[in-house]
Amino acid sequence: MEPMVHDAVKPIGFLIGKWKSFSANGKFPPRVDPFTYKEELEFTSMGQPMLNYKSTTWHPESGKPMHLEVGFLKVKPGTKEVAFIVAHNFGITSVEEGVVFDDKSIKVKGTKISRAEMNKDPSVTEIQRTIELKQDGRLQIIVSMSTSLNDNCEEHLVVVYEKVDG
Repeated sequence: MEPMVHDAVKPIGFLIGKWKSFSANGKFPPRVDPFTYKEELEFTSMGQPMLNYKSTTWHPESGKPMHLEVGFLKVKPGTKEVAFIVAHNFGITSVEEGVVFDDKSIKVKGTKISRAEMNKDPSVTEIQRTIELKQDGRLQIIVSMSTSLNDNCEEHLVVVYEKVDG
């Protein structure tokens, strides 16, 4: 059965479905050596002017869970404006706002980042995310960030996904 899709969501409808990482590489600026991981993400529609979002990552060898994100990718009806609202299991939430482009890409930048008081340093101070559907049908997401240890917004994650369902 096809999901109900609100007209406002049509510019980001290409995201609907389940995606699994083909390659996933990261680093935590400025301290941690590069790492790899596996990831599955899913965008679903309930007929509202937003997509529901879930991302789960795990260690590529041990299979041990690493990170979980849940949230919503909202579209302001009648515009190309988007807001990506994300809760991370390590104790931060982010509101990332930006635009969707006609070439099936989305660029957002964190406008609000909150963290639990109990979180250890370093704290995330800026997030930028580019989501792009490539010509070959793969999805690429690049996440850049800065922390309380670095002033520059640096590349944190580069992930290429293949659609597995949807």
